[in-house]
Amino acid sequence: MEFSKKLQQLPPQFFAALVQKVNSALEEGRDVINLGQGNPDQPTPPHIIQALQEAADNPQNHKYSPFRGIAELRQAAANFYKREYNVDINPDTEVAILGGTKIGLVELPLAVLNPGDTMLLPDPGYPDYLSGVVLGDVNFEVMPLFAENNFLPDYHALPNEVKEKAKLLYLNYPNNPTGGTATLAFFEETVRFAKEHNIIVSHDFAYGAIGFDGNKPISFLQAEGAKDIGIEMYTLSKTFNMAGWRIGFAVGNADIIAAINLIQDHLFCSQFPAIQQAAAAALTASQECADELRATYERRRNVLIEEAQRIGWQVTAPKGSFFAWLPVPVGYTSEQFADLLLEKADIAVAAGNGFGQYGEGYIRVGLLVSEERLREAIHRIEQLQLFTA
Repeated sequence: MEFSKKLQQLPPQFFAALVQKVNSALEEGRDVINLGQGNPDQPTPPHIIQALQEAADNPQNHKYSPFRGIAELRQAAANFYKREYNVDINPDTEVAILGGTKIGLVELPLAVLNPGDTMLLPDPGYPDYLSGVVLGDVNFEVMPLFAENNFLPDYHALPNEVKEKAKLLYLNYPNNPTGGTATLAFFEETVRFAKEHNIIVSHDFAYGAIGFDGNKPISFLQAEGAKDIGIEMYTLSKTFNMAGWRIGFAVGNADIIAAINLIQDHLFCSQFPAIQQAAAAALTASQECADELRATYERRRNVLIEEAQRIGWQVTAPKGSFFAWLPVPVGYTSEQFADLLLEKADIAVAAGNGFGQYGEGYIRVGLLVSEERLREAIHRIEQLQLFTA
């Protein structure tokens, strides 16, 4: 059997290839410190698990879920945004329940674009954005993210013809992979840019709970006029260690939300109601667990950066997310350095070029192991004598 042309056009799954490399090393009995993936290492908080257990015991939840999610979760999402960001959300018309925000990000081009239309993607950026490009049969142009601009796109630098043909724009702050964060002024500029050029904006707020140095990440919807042209996607994966639960939501512009709901009517029958009820409990209960998790990541970040600088590695601390974006030594490409670390030091990292052409020259390191393992990782790198303290 031959796969369809559409499947053959899909980009290679970057993280699947990374997992294969790591698994091969583990099968050889090597002690690999895996800093390459974005899989939270802490358990889901007990009160959320208890909510799932109680909901799973209810026979009413064993039936098909309502197509567009249960009202309890839509209301919880609206309440969450009002409490955390002072953003008003209509739970009936401005919320779409997602089986994880990856689904929303991949299906959105199919819902709001026509074949041949153009979307704008950050580079470096989350590799799976490209899956929506292929499945939607659309084109894309990149918005380079540079350290000197705090890893924010420069709309003025985009060619005029790109601005005029673009119909959809993706942003992601705190940013994967760079750890950069956005300001309210930048989001306000984004709204003006989008309105001027009639562009839909989708903000991937996956790391919305993870900001460092006392700075809470800003929601795109806090910018005046943001709901006129855009939406935001929020996942429970990172905030509550619920990556395997596959639950999230999109909020914002009612017409865009309606498009997402319509395409999902044809693709899914929503999520297991018990998972939705547990998600509602996560959003409405005390956020102390999220605060503790953020503090854990900040401690790990501090250890990683301090140790890297100790050995002479000139790195900059990320402002948010649970990733660090670190420059490779002179004389190496991103992939060469990543392969060297796995081969010589049993450390797995993600090569920066896997996130786009402007990711070359960096590696992405996840803050998803203990402080002790992070220290051990830097100690192993120190033994390679690549840096001068």
